[in-house]
Amino acid sequence: MAKISIVDLEVFYRVGVPDAERVQPQRLLLTVEMETDFSAAAQSDAIADTIDYFAVTQRLLKLGEGRDWKLLEKLAADIADIVWSEFKPMSVTVEVKKFIIPQARHVSVQIKKP
Repeated sequence: MAKISIVDLEVFYRVGVPDAERVQPQRLLLTVEMETDFSAAAQSDAIADTIDYFAVTQRLLKLGEGRDWKLLEKLAADIADIVWSEFKPMSVTVEVKKFIIPQARHVSVQIKKP
C-alpha cells in the first residue's frame, strides 16, 4: 500500500452556517490522502497505472462552482465521496481547514473513507 497526498490545496468555496457567511466564497485548504497500490505505475511509468493527482486537483478546484455547504463536515464527506467514486483509491482521507476564528490558526474537520 502506498499513499498519494495533495496537501493544503487552496480552494474558495461558500461554506458556513449563517447565510451571510455563504454570500462570498472563502479560502479553505484541503488535504487529500489517497491510499493506493501504485506498484504497476512504478514499473510502467504510466499515468494510467496510478491516480492522476492533477485530475483530482482540477476536480476539487471546480467543486465549489455554483454550490454551498453549511457544515465543514458535509463538505469533507462530499469530497471524500467524490474522490472515492471517481478516482478509486483503496481509501481516502480528507481534511478541510477553515480560517474563521481569528484567535485560532484554523479549524478543521477530517474524514476517512472507508
